[in-house]
Amino acid sequence: MLIAHISDIHITGGDRKAYGIVPTAENLAHCVEHINQLIPKPDLVIVTGDITYDGQLTEAERAVTIFDKLHAPYFIIPGNHDNRSTLLSAFDTKTCPVKDNNFFNYVIEGYELRCIGMDSSIPDAAGGEITDKGIQWLEQQLAMEPRKPTIIFIHHPPAKFGVLETDEDGFIGADKFSKVISQHKNIKGILCGHIHLTAHLGWCGTVISTAPSMGLELVLDLTLSRHSQFNLDQPGYLLHYYNPDQNLVTHSVTVKDINGPYRFREYS
Repeated sequence: MLIAHISDIHITGGDRKAYGIVPTAENLAHCVEHINQLIPKPDLVIVTGDITYDGQLTEAERAVTIFDKLHAPYFIIPGNHDNRSTLLSAFDTKTCPVKDNNFFNYVIEGYELRCIGMDSSIPDAAGGEITDKGIQWLEQQLAMEPRKPTIIFIHHPPAKFGVLETDEDGFIGADKFSKVISQHKNIKGILCGHIHLTAHLGWCGTVISTAPSMGLELVLDLTLSRHSQFNLDQPGYLLHYYNPDQNLVTHSVTVKDINGPYRFREYS
């Protein structure tokens, strides 16, 4: 099974660019085109939040026109820059099959991996949260298929990655979340966004993987002392490959023109 993982688009409305200089809509279009050309094609695409720049309907609608060009089914969850009601208005119910009082908590069935989407967004706040109700819902879903290989996708990583501005945002309920994850050995990975960098962290018997953004990369500063900064970069995404050995292998893909491929034996 192959999953493409996009995050942190921050798409703007009209002809605007994010923060005045980041062409996120154009970058997303390039990313979608790149994914459509993959061989083999992904079974599905997940989008882990911050789809919009400012939570506006025009931004979400602009995102829909680009995402709908994907050749694979795709599913979304909100991030801290999104508005739940706006996303529900713009996106099809197949893309966000929400059943839990407008929280984006749902399960994707019918694949080698069972995929659980969770909503960690807090209105008008940068940090994340899993409520007690969300924890209870997750426990119920995991109890239904205790042996089925499963991934969870959620915007905020429930642990610190050494990125000051996102670490400081916090994650309410992380301790309760960690207890649930620790009790289930079938969870192959937790797929996140928010930090605008590709990173991986061993956590509670599984691995948290964060996806890159659509060209708006946070500056990594492990001194944890500088002001928040970003670089203009090429857009990227993650490819999660659940292989025949039942391991989840994650590759980071940068969307850019490259020269190749070349066969080694022809250039030896």
